[in-house]
Amino acid sequence: MRQQAHGGNLAWAAALAGCSPDAIVDFSASISPLGPPNSVIAAIASQFGNLKHYPDPDYSELKLALGHFHQLPPEWILPGNGSAELLTLLGRELGQLAATMLMTPAFGDYYRTLAAYNAKVLEFPIDLEAEGRRQEAGGRRQEAKVNILPLPPHLPISPSQEYGLLLNNPHNPTGKLFLRDDILPYLKDFALVVVDEAFMDFLPPDQEQSLIGLVQEYENLVILRSLTKFYSLPGLRLGYAIAHPDLLRKWQSWRDPWPVNTLAAAAAIAALQDTDFQQQTWKWLPQARNQLFQGLSAINGLRPLEGAVNYLLVESQHSTSQLQEKLLQQYQILIRDCRSFKELGDRFFRVAVRSQSDNQRLLTALKSVIR
Repeated sequence: MRQQAHGGNLAWAAALAGCSPDAIVDFSASISPLGPPNSVIAAIASQFGNLKHYPDPDYSELKLALGHFHQLPPEWILPGNGSAELLTLLGRELGQLAATMLMTPAFGDYYRTLAAYNAKVLEFPIDLEAEGRRQEAGGRRQEAKVNILPLPPHLPISPSQEYGLLLNNPHNPTGKLFLRDDILPYLKDFALVVVDEAFMDFLPPDQEQSLIGLVQEYENLVILRSLTKFYSLPGLRLGYAIAHPDLLRKWQSWRDPWPVNTLAAAAAIAALQDTDFQQQTWKWLPQARNQLFQGLSAINGLRPLEGAVNYLLVESQHSTSQLQEKLLQQYQILIRDCRSFKELGDRFFRVAVRSQSDNQRLLTALKSVIR
């Protein structure tokens, strides 16, 4: 069975570990361990009787709920079958430009969608070694600054051609943040700026760096969001794009009808209204992340990078593919190797922040296989 580059491939992991998929403790997919919320489960159950009907093709109720949540008119929002579907629509859009700039290492699905439309890719690498030195110099007392990735004021593009910029914030796989004010100058340089904010909701409102509040000011700005990570719903596939209505109407004409199923739409509406779950997550995450970070830092040969969201990138002096295999076969634990990020190779792995007991189980297992 082929291992997919994306995390969360439990069928492949179970085959390697010689156990059932349910026995795997999955640190490879960055999904909150707190959900799905009870309110979402109840909303899904309430819609079973409506499965005999087609969904609303305009998703009016869902767009109203998303618009209320983000204080935007509903016509500025396009729900999708996960952000992957919306990335495919974006690939077609970006393929019409001279080239698209990526901050690397970059999420592998960006390359998929750009290659599908023969889009030219220009890469601008982030200096992870410099980030490690900055983290060590900053220390725990300046944690907020350590969690920020600096952006250069200008990127090497020709002003005579139209370019696209595709980046994710928080950054995957480092888990660090780009500052909102650092991204803003690019809106004047690029014909289309796409900011994938799939993990932004793990930051409380006073810490987030979302550009959603500016989307009505810039016709060339597109924001992607996901509801599957924060609310533990990857099996339902639900994301949405926020952009100018003219752009979204064009995308709507390109795609298949009814991309979001009835259960996913109901789950999204309930999730957005569950403020208790949101507060619970924001309270849980910093302490759980710090527990995992400190535990990883204490293991010989591992250096985790400070992160702002629900996963940590870890530099390793040991082969991460071998660590992954040993953890699966001996402890039924799956970590995300980073070989699909060509800049990282076999020197890095990524782990989700899970419950305290799961985090401790991972730390104990890592100490054992490294020793």
